[in-house]
Amino acid sequence: MWWRVVIITLAFLLLGAHFLRFSQTEWAIIACTMPLLMFIRHNVINQLLKITLLLSVIFVWAVTTFNFIDMRITLSEPWLRLALIMTGVMLFTLFAAFCTNGLHQRLRH
Repeated sequence: MWWRVVIITLAFLLLGAHFLRFSQTEWAIIACTMPLLMFIRHNVINQLLKITLLLSVIFVWAVTTFNFIDMRITLSEPWLRLALIMTGVMLFTLFAAFCTNGLHQRLRH
């Protein structure tokens, strides 16, 4: 059970690090404090965490991936390794969103 909490926390910290790299401090703080919501045992919070992770895959990681790959192709630099790494990040975040399923029911047992 504890591994779910760790995976979800790491996904949000990775998202926060991404925002911090681009000097978006407010979004980084929000992303890094989102795992603290797991202390509130409510189904709505569980869904909020899941939706946040799913939206981050679409609107943060996918957009960043396409922009970076486009930049690399424009500069005639290799881009395959970047695509593989970013695919791994997106899959990890999707797995973290999947880990939010039944999080609070398992904490009670």
